[in-house]
Amino acid sequence: MNKDRVKGAIDESLGSAKREAGELAGLGDLQLEGIAQQVKGKLESAWGKAEDVVHEANNEAEVNHESRIEVEMECAAVESKDGTAK
Repeated sequence: MNKDRVKGAIDESLGSAKREAGELAGLGDLQLEGIAQQVKGKLESAWGKAEDVVHEANNEAEVNHESRIEVEMECAAVESKDGTAK
């Protein structure tokens, strides 16, 4: 979990508390502020999830790339030993 997802979770919780407090106290401004903070938190969480997906995809691509290079090097070594080129 990255920092954006953590910040998003905090903002969602605080926004929910503000919204509830605004509802109970009859303070429309506080209620709207809470709703806005909840939306901000949801956006931060979504951004953090997207970052995590991209990071994981990059890690997987790197592993696949390294594996392909190792296989190509092994094939080249075998080809040079038996004198055949493919």
